[in-house]
Amino acid sequence: MRSNFVKHALREGDTALGTMVFEFATPGIARIVASAGADFVVFDQEHSGWGIDTIRMLMATALAADVVPLVRVPATQYHFISRPLDVGASGIMVPMVETAEQARLVVSSAKYPPLGNRGAAFGIAHDDYEAAEDAISGMRNANDQTLLIAQIETRRGTDNVDEIAAVEGLDVLWIGHNDLTNSMGIPGRFDHPDYLRAIDRFLEACRRHGKAPGIMSTGVDEARAQLDQGFRCVAYWGDIWLYARALRQGLAAIRED
Repeated sequence: MRSNFVKHALREGDTALGTMVFEFATPGIARIVASAGADFVVFDQEHSGWGIDTIRMLMATALAADVVPLVRVPATQYHFISRPLDVGASGIMVPMVETAEQARLVVSSAKYPPLGNRGAAFGIAHDDYEAAEDAISGMRNANDQTLLIAQIETRRGTDNVDEIAAVEGLDVLWIGHNDLTNSMGIPGRFDHPDYLRAIDRFLEACRRHGKAPGIMSTGVDEARAQLDQGFRCVAYWGDIWLYARALRQGLAAIRED
């Protein structure tokens, strides 16, 4: 498995900037993202409806670009986590993680023994079709390079965030801000005191347990503020909204008198 420069940067306390892809499942999208300067790209299965065949194509083409390809899976289940990794994903984002038990299932599903129970398949896509010198070194390398992101996006998740952050094997805890405010009964109220207290608690748990805090931003000023706040893994919006905004602004400018 290739070296995961995003995981290594975050481990050293640095930041990583990327974006998310929900709609444009094209062979060139990862290369476009890489040429724009992103460190990582998250391909979404939770809301896009993409199946494993689409993810397999996206991983194969993403590995030709200088960007770390990640997949957000639909749920905390072994087959959702292991299959994207087998077809070449450099890491997994798992939504709605609410307990330490769920977090341990994420790690167990993604890691080879002795750290987990991922099924063994060597010399396939995630190994660039090259067999390791031996199974032990191959599994150790995969465990070292695979980036694991747990999303904290419910009231229950924030209540248990310290226990979740303490789980060995997770690299990033990621705030799902929209779902979190929905769960708290304050949809879209990102200035609400309850939401702000939840973010403070989240960031403190990440600091205490050495996890990189992650979040998605919808604008440049917002992303800068998030970095200043302590987030270190930031996705600058997603393909649908970036394209729509750029097109809308361009057409409006053309129509100006």
